[in-house]
Amino acid sequence: MSKSIKFRALAILFCLVLAFVSLTPTFIRNGLPSWWTKTFSPIHLGLDLQGGMNLVLGVEVDKAVDSRLDSFVDSINSTLRDKKVIFKKVERAPGHKIDITVYDQTAASQVDGIMSDNFPNLVSLSPTNLGGGLIQKHYELSAKQVAHIKDFAVKQALETLRNRVDQFGVTEPTLVRQGKTDILIQLPGIKNPQRAVTLLGQTARLEFKMVDDDANPEDAVQGKLPAGTQLLYERRVNTTTNVVSHVPIVVYDKTVMTGDLISDAQVRIDSRYNEPYVAIDFNSVGAKRFDQITGANVGKRMAIILDGTVYSAPVIRERISGGSAQISGSFTPQEATDLAIVLRAGSLPAPVKVLENTTVGPSLGRDSIHQGIIAVILAAILVVVAMVLYYNLAGIVADAALGINFLFILAILVLFKATLTLPGIAGIALTLGMAVDANVLINERIREELRLGKTPKAALDAGYAKAFWTVMDSNLTTLLAGLILFQFGTGPVKGFAVTLSAGIITTLFTALYVTRLIYDFFLDRRQIKRLSI
Repeated sequence: MSKSIKFRALAILFCLVLAFVSLTPTFIRNGLPSWWTKTFSPIHLGLDLQGGMNLVLGVEVDKAVDSRLDSFVDSINSTLRDKKVIFKKVERAPGHKIDITVYDQTAASQVDGIMSDNFPNLVSLSPTNLGGGLIQKHYELSAKQVAHIKDFAVKQALETLRNRVDQFGVTEPTLVRQGKTDILIQLPGIKNPQRAVTLLGQTARLEFKMVDDDANPEDAVQGKLPAGTQLLYERRVNTTTNVVSHVPIVVYDKTVMTGDLISDAQVRIDSRYNEPYVAIDFNSVGAKRFDQITGANVGKRMAIILDGTVYSAPVIRERISGGSAQISGSFTPQEATDLAIVLRAGSLPAPVKVLENTTVGPSLGRDSIHQGIIAVILAAILVVVAMVLYYNLAGIVADAALGINFLFILAILVLFKATLTLPGIAGIALTLGMAVDANVLINERIREELRLGKTPKAALDAGYAKAFWTVMDSNLTTLLAGLILFQFGTGPVKGFAVTLSAGIITTLFTALYVTRLIYDFFLDRRQIKRLSI
């Protein structure tokens, strides 16, 4: 046996062993060493095969614009005070506008200069003379800036949701933008759909505000609020009965700190009460800011607010310089874990609402797998029989390559952690047909050479040489189409593209490399005068 045949045989043997090793955890779940199952996980099944959730979430982009305008109002207030400008008020106006009221023309000119230098995204409009020396300056977000804020809000929401899903532990999720404001989420194999909806839809806006202890919460409930304050409710849980109550609490409007400065959030257990709480760590900017806030408000209460609900309002006993804090509120372990997930992943830039929520049951997935397997088996049987009847022993060689081809496709799905979907099974069936087509081209070329009177060895050499570029061209153009479908497709289209692209690569390998090795192996060992083709 020549060295060339030995080398090629070893290469194919290595690929076969790797394929069997990688596929074993898919078919044998128990009794394998832990390193084996960790290295080669079973084939991931898509939503249509194992069941799961299909969600369409709509991002409320208009609220993202409102939030940006509110932050502009706060920033303008702070900037004007820092610049010693005398002004009456800064407030939101209808539309995407902000009004600044000043007492004279000198202050109006100062405001124009400051706004131009510090807030270039706000366009100056014609001022209004209110009488009595008061001048109202008008500023508006440009249409281009509004569109940018909305687009960025959807992109940021997509990234935040992806981070939450990753920490939620779902295997092979799908998150893609759909239209201008919607996000499609597919979660295969999800066990608790309601928890997933709650986790994904939670805005997770974390704020720190100082409590107004001089205000009477009962009066606030009746609508009698001091200026610059707001009424919120503190969540309290009775440790004996586990009954959740909401107690009114008055806090100042100004947010002294937000959750954007958090670097980490972890669930820990309070050793005194054996209850879980969420420990949060701030980044360097947040740690400095928290140190300043706590240092300036020793003896006062600070409310920790998540999505408008006060979870705790502890008294600041001393300056906190470590850059850490904790959120407690008689959480269950699950609630604490979910809260830590959304805080680590970041807050959504705007609320999201569930537009579509479809749950696919595992029974439907089992039926789909069963029917898909039957379709592939029937297709394979028909192809195998047709090849043997038409090409005799050469047909058996093609069928052997077909089986190896199918094995390699499944192995690629495991090695690259790709997801097998129902359209993916259709892609495998199509690949088997294309693999046979490659062998048909090669066999017909060999037949032509034999009719010219060439020897079996010469006919094989000429047949493979002449069919090579035809097989390559036809498969590479299909591979290009598959890669384009994978890049720009979503859901079922991407699942089809995965198996189609993998199948094209394995088809080229088995049709041009494996079958040729089989022929060369027999021709090298014995004197063959006639090919059964």
